[in-house]
This record gives sequence, C-alpha cells and structure tokens, in this order.
Amino acid sequence: MEVEVFEAETQPGGGARTMELTLPGFLHDFGSAVHPMAVGSPFFSSLPLQQYGLEWIHPPAPLAHPLDDGTAIVLHRDFDACATQLQPDGAAWRRLMEPFARDWARLATQVLQPVPSVPHTPWLLARLGMISLSSANRLANQSFAGMRAKAVFAGLAAHSFLSLDEPLSAAFGVLLGVAAHAVGWPIPRGGAQSITDALLGYLKSLGGRITTSCCIRNVDDIPRCDISMWDIGPYQFRAVAEKHLSLPFKEELSRYTYGPGAFKVDYALSRPIPWRSPECLQAATIHIGGTLEEIAASEYAARHNHVAERPFVLLSQPTLFDPTRAAAGKHIAWAYCHIPNGSEFDMLERLESQIERFAPGFRECVLARRVFNPMALEAMDANLIGGDIAGGASTLRQFILRPTWRRYATSIRNMYLCSASTPPGAGVHGMCGYNAARLALSRLR
Repeated sequence: MEVEVFEAETQPGGGARTMELTLPGFLHDFGSAVHPMAVGSPFFSSLPLQQYGLEWIHPPAPLAHPLDDGTAIVLHRDFDACATQLQPDGAAWRRLMEPFARDWARLATQVLQPVPSVPHTPWLLARLGMISLSSANRLANQSFAGMRAKAVFAGLAAHSFLSLDEPLSAAFGVLLGVAAHAVGWPIPRGGAQSITDALLGYLKSLGGRITTSCCIRNVDDIPRCDISMWDIGPYQFRAVAEKHLSLPFKEELSRYTYGPGAFKVDYALSRPIPWRSPECLQAATIHIGGTLEEIAASEYAARHNHVAERPFVLLSQPTLFDPTRAAAGKHIAWAYCHIPNGSEFDMLERLESQIERFAPGFRECVLARRVFNPMALEAMDANLIGGDIAGGASTLRQFILRPTWRRYATSIRNMYLCSASTPPGAGVHGMCGYNAARLALSRLR
C-alpha cells in the first residue's frame, strides 16, 4: 500500500511544530509543549519512534501550582510524595487517582477509542463514566477538604476549555492527573517538532511520502486513491467536499460547535523565571491561577463570551531541562490563557500580571515576546478555528457524537475525517488517525 501526505504549511506538524518565534536560536513550540498523552499513547508506544530521534525528558515533577502564600503545590509522580504536598487530602487524592494509574495501559487503550466495545476494566470504566457526568467543581468539593488539592484539581480540569461547572470537566481533571502519576508529563528533547520528525522518519522508512506547501482546497484535486484521510475540522471538510456530501451529513457538520480560543505568548528570557517559590523550578509545566474559585471564574468567563480579569494561565518552561532550545545561558517560556472564540481582546497585560503575581520581576527577564491572539493562531494553523486548540467544544453531546454519529466515516464512501474533531479528541496521541485508519482499512477489505 502506498501512502502520500499533503501538508498545507511549509513545515509539517500543525500544532506540534517547533519554530524560532522570537529571536534566532530560541526554539519555541507553536502549539503543544508538554505531552502526557503522547508518551502514554497506545499507538505511539507501538512505533519505534526512539529510533528516529524522539527522546523524552522527564522533569523532577510533572506539575507545579504556585499559591499566594509563597508556596507551591508540586504534583509528584510518586503517590507518597504527592500525599505530603496535598495534606489534608493526600489520602483522598490517592483514592481517586491510584486505581486508574495502576491500570493505565489498559485504561488508555479503552478511553482513547471511539466507544469501548468489550471493556477490559469494566469497573474502572464505569467509575470514570460516573465522573464524566460530574463537574470539576462538584467532584473537587465532594472529594477534598483543603484548598490545595482543590486548586490543583481545578488547574487539571481547566485543560478541558470547559466551565468547571459543566459535565466532563471532572473527567479531564482525573485523566490528566492520572497520566501525571502513570506516565508523567514529559517534554521531547528539541521540542514538539521532534515528535513530528520521528513520525515522518518512520513513515518514510515504510515508503510513505510527504509533500509540503500543498493546500488541498477541493476533494477533486487529490490524486486517485482507495482511501483519503482528512486531518481537518468539520467546517473545512464541508468547504472542500460540498458538492459530494449528502444533505443530512452537511447539516450534521454545520451543527458542530467550537469552544473558547487561546491567547498565547512565547518568551525569550535572559534567565529562568524568578518564581517566589523555588519549587516551581522542579516542573516544566506551571498552572497559574490560585484557588479553585479563581480558576473556575476564569473558565466560566471564557465559556460565556467574557474575558477574565485574572485568567488561568498555563505556562511551560522547557529550557530548565533542555538547554539546547535557547542561546547559551538563556531560556524560553510559553504561556496561554483561555479567551472567547475569535476574540481580539489583548490579554497580554492580564496574562503577565498573573505570572508576576507568583514570579515578581518576570517582565525584567523578557528579551523578546511573540503574541498570538486567537485569529493569529488560526492564521498559523487553519484547524484552530477562532483559536480553539481543542478541535471543538468538549460538550457532552460532542464528546459522544464527535463530530457525528459516523465518527470517522463521511457520506463519501472512501473519505474519512481523522482530526482532533473526531474521537477521542484533542491531544498529541495519534489515536484519531489510528482509529480512523483502522475503520477505513476494515471497510476497504
């Protein structure tokens, strides 16, 4: 079987690209920076990507969450160390996370499928299903007594781009927390581009080809083939295949909705970020937002078309652990917050004020910055509609029917969707394409 990939941009990778976005020699991740789902992906784990240059770096801790009292909660992989950090809720945290972490390999295989047919871990899946119906606010308040555990859990759940009072937000918090313990939150040496380059290296070793700077604007423009896989969203697919699609399928694609966008800033720094709590130097990922209540207010605002006064900020500081990505003795950082889809509101002052809140003197370290509002992100990657880096709103309906009941198949027999808008959704894990390819090959046979 011959495989050919057509990439619209000059540099392949989409959200997994590494680029000189600020100054020469400073290598920034355009999109994804920290990759728990990649290192824990059943599909990626089956490929010899290390032979093609992929090397994972595990910081001492997956995550740190600074607080206003000058301390930070460090989420360690080891449950005993984590329990000490999360007192008085160390035992409760362990009860919630450890059963899932112990069986991560089988659990990940099932939750990253469109619908698990024969559950190998029925009790765990049933428990996760119950959690999925809950909100992060409810689960945190029911499970934990202290502020520290609630704050950490809120930061994990906020990766969902949902308001923390919505169903499914709790499930995001649990899965990301479990991944931190089971496989860690590593960074790839050299940046996210290393993942893309390893995948391309392996593809080429199998005889596959890639053509860059080739944007397909109509399905009739692709070469004759048995199967075509489209790594684009529902809106884009309708645009390129309009005249070939059935009316019900076009209507289903039109009902697909997108979530909040991201406001992202890349920094070239003269030195490491001067965190008030030195414990923040143990992690590549920092959650900046204070308490559960503050983070919930930030995410509620973004989901209801408002801009938060004190946004929850996700920050990555990879050069503490991979000095190859900046000039000698210098550093980079990557930070973003959530904002209404397509908003042009300038969040820079609010975002940096949140960083300064826990790292006084941060702005004095900045050598250069590159700001991406939601529409600038979409201009760099057409799949990021309105700056939505999750490929669509993670509502309960779209989680089950993402993007339609057909999952990957379209109304055109040999054409399939395989983007983050299909199950299991956003994340650098390869499972959307893997699941779509399995379906396509089974139907071809």
